[in-house]
Amino acid sequence: MAVTTSEGGGTSSTPTATVSTSSILSAVTVSGRHEFKVEGYSSYKGLASGEAICSDKFRVGGHCWSIAYFPGGFVKQSCNWICFGLHRHRAAGDDGKIKAEFTLSLLDKDHQPLPLYKAGPVQRIFPNKAYSWSFERFIKRDDFNSLYHKGDCFCISGIGGDIKFDVGSETFVAHKYVLAARSPVFKAEFFGGPMMENAATRVRIHDIEPRVFEAMLHFIYTESVPEIDSPRDKMVMAQHLLVAADRYALERLKSVCENDLRMCVNKNTAVTTLVLAEQHGCPRLKKACLNILKSSDSYKEALVGYDVQDDLEHLAICCPSLLKELREAGLCDLLEKHRIESAK
Repeated sequence: MAVTTSEGGGTSSTPTATVSTSSILSAVTVSGRHEFKVEGYSSYKGLASGEAICSDKFRVGGHCWSIAYFPGGFVKQSCNWICFGLHRHRAAGDDGKIKAEFTLSLLDKDHQPLPLYKAGPVQRIFPNKAYSWSFERFIKRDDFNSLYHKGDCFCISGIGGDIKFDVGSETFVAHKYVLAARSPVFKAEFFGGPMMENAATRVRIHDIEPRVFEAMLHFIYTESVPEIDSPRDKMVMAQHLLVAADRYALERLKSVCENDLRMCVNKNTAVTTLVLAEQHGCPRLKKACLNILKSSDSYKEALVGYDVQDDLEHLAICCPSLLKELREAGLCDLLEKHRIESAK
């Protein structure tokens, strides 16, 4: 918008000077997220309508907020519905009204948003006082109970994931800041490179199976590995997760996988596990494998049905230092002896 003004009067022919000025009105948008986990939620079922459980306070854009959970509903007329809302707290010097856009999402056990139980994004005006905006009919109580009756806890997030991973034929959604906080590799990928790379919202992952990548994300968010009943399947998953953990510098996950493999390695898996331990820097796992193989009888049993010559050639190419170590320990002589005996 331009405004022109002039001052003066009379019939003077003196030239009039024109002065141009300008100003800029700039609105700044600040984004943030908060995850609210409620444990033992069944103990709150007796709360009356209108009674809220609130998350810890968090700050976004210089203002103080919390997420409100109404287990008994917002009002009596909607007592069969679970209500969630966003509450603005009044703080000293925080006097102006503001407009905020927000989204609330229920999260599954892997901390991923549930598409069916999401409200927003919506824009609301928060006046210059403590004030809440709530989604009165967020989810039916019966649906809510069926979703979370096993773990007796749930999570709700103020925003969905901001990065998608395409792994094989599957897609996984995650949060860049969560991944970057746990993995220096993700941190460098999302926040250490060119701006175009930092702004990426979709990444194609190669050389990792979807189920393995999903298990890795599960660990990043929960500090736990998914339960697997079959001992063999658990061992295979631990092997793949070890490789993924090494790739993304997830030292805690790598240590967990190494311990799991140490517990289950035997004469039938010692050879392949030894190579894995050498390639990914797992000294404790390597020692466990060598202890099994040091016995001549155990080593022969471990090599039943195993192509010895191919194994030696493979070691010479990918793990020459390990091959040298095996020779110094006399294990390669046992390999060759077993190969000759098997050929008779």
